[in-house]
Amino acid sequence: MTEKGKKYLSDILMAIDLIENFIADTTDFDLYQKDLKTQSAVERQLVIIGEALNKLKQTESDLSIQNDKQIIGFRNRLVHAYDSIDNAIVWVIVKRHLLELKKEIRELSN
Repeated sequence: MTEKGKKYLSDILMAIDLIENFIADTTDFDLYQKDLKTQSAVERQLVIIGEALNKLKQTESDLSIQNDKQIIGFRNRLVHAYDSIDNAIVWVIVKRHLLELKKEIRELSN
């Protein structure tokens, strides 16, 4: 793997760690819904994940990452269609799918 590829993997892991820290005290969706600062921070890191994954796929075209197209597509929605983002979707992504991505990226990093 190229140095750029390793950097993108590191960026993704760092963004996931930040999201986990941001929501550590957010025990349920209602708290998340009321916390605009956390929403903004989480969405920013999701954008970074999507952008780093997009660049990683361009740099390391032979890598296979589960749901990469959906992750990149969601990044594009966050950036370009910010006014149509549903907080419930973000919450589900963070609570149900982020850990899987973290495991997959960690495996690729080793």
